[in-house]
Amino acid sequence: MASSRPLTPARFVLTTFLSMALASSALAAARSPQVPVSGTALATFFAAQGQAIAVNSQQLDLQRTSVPASTGFGMRTFVGASVSHGIYNAAAIAPALYQVYPGAATMGWFAVASFRTGPQRLIVNLLDASNTLQGQSTFLGADNTDFGFYEAGPGGTFYSQDARNASGNARMLAFNGTGAFAGSTWLCTETGTGPGGDFADIITFVDLSLAPVPTRASSWSRVKQLFR
Repeated sequence: MASSRPLTPARFVLTTFLSMALASSALAAARSPQVPVSGTALATFFAAQGQAIAVNSQQLDLQRTSVPASTGFGMRTFVGASVSHGIYNAAAIAPALYQVYPGAATMGWFAVASFRTGPQRLIVNLLDASNTLQGQSTFLGADNTDFGFYEAGPGGTFYSQDARNASGNARMLAFNGTGAFAGSTWLCTETGTGPGGDFADIITFVDLSLAPVPTRASSWSRVKQLFR
């Protein structure tokens, strides 16, 4: 069940982002058909965050995506205990999971990641609520041209690509952020077997626009406002 606690993200450290390009290509169309979302948990969560999102009609087709080289993004979980999340190479038969945000992170922690080339890789920095670096990881081979998202927790591992889920059903829905969070993406996961569900068991915020709508360019002042 989703929490209605208002969004209070931690601040990003500017030096962590000095070489990051936060703008991305607009790639994701609307999911078709839309996946039925049961109950009111997800709508209630979004309303509590000041988000104007129709959960049954504004889902994005974000099973796999791509971004320009050197794109950076932030991630953190807002609903879901002991949940890690990250990305994987969407074209791989048995992809490695590149963890961005660990399940052991506590309230106020956040992760920032950046794709790099020469060699192709993903660099991840994990910081606590006081902006203190808690660790850095480098994942060689992470493909910015074709990747998906995953969530892993006590209920199992769930993928943005429907066919990779054990049930073969959609277990992760994506939505555009709105208002103060325009230019970002919400990932909402259902841990049941489906089909359908309330998709409010795990909710992750990604400070990266992946949808074909006009978005506001990221800036240092925007980053500080979203993560403070």
